[in-house]
Amino acid sequence: MNPLFDLKGKVALITGGTHGLGMAMAMGLGQAGATLVINGHSSQEKIDKALETYRAEGITAHGCLFDVTQEAAVMESVAQIESEVGPIDILVNNAGIIKRIPLVEMSVEEWDQVIRTDLTGVFIMSKHVVKGMMERGAGKIINICSMMSELGRNTVGAYAAAKGGLKMLTQNMATEWARHNIQVNGIGPGYFATSQTAPIRVDGHPFNDFILQRTPAGRWGDPADLAGTAVFLAAPASDFINGQVIYVDGGILATIGRPANES
Repeated sequence: MNPLFDLKGKVALITGGTHGLGMAMAMGLGQAGATLVINGHSSQEKIDKALETYRAEGITAHGCLFDVTQEAAVMESVAQIESEVGPIDILVNNAGIIKRIPLVEMSVEEWDQVIRTDLTGVFIMSKHVVKGMMERGAGKIINICSMMSELGRNTVGAYAAAKGGLKMLTQNMATEWARHNIQVNGIGPGYFATSQTAPIRVDGHPFNDFILQRTPAGRWGDPADLAGTAVFLAAPASDFINGQVIYVDGGILATIGRPANES
């Protein structure tokens, strides 16, 4: 393997790594040689099922059940991981939620839940993982942002506010921690083909047609499309890249829209 992208001997903690985009990025890190620690918060059963998937691919993987918004649980879990698996070299802050509710109808409790999970949870995780990275003088943190870090859209105000805040948090983390040889960058996924988007990806669905017309690549993203970017930002190849968000969106943010009649 090219040493610029070799993650052998590294431990990578991926929050929300039991399914979907988190699993795709974790799979890429594992295939590059990293030992994985997969976090989830809903059930141990879901973590165990995900671990079977990783191990079937020959990837060394461990699981850890905790809620990223609960600081005491995060502190305990980080200490346990570093004691039982090894120092955390790579942190992927992927755990997040979205509530599609118009702002005028959204309760403060619903707003707070999104902000706490998608933004405050990243702060809590990074704060406690980075301390070990600072002591060792090296580390990689990858925050999963969104196109909503740049654009607004109806019914996702809380999510967009959190992801916009996460873009700036990424830059501030990079500013404070770069002198410790820690790189903090973000990935901004576009629209991807996952189980959650399956109902709206059928031919003739208005949103499916919109995405295909709006995306220069002319397709939905495959979760595997994120793996390369995750490996790049976790590997030595990106050692002088800091505070950036790489948008993996098929070109959506680069254009005002592909003409509907263009092939």
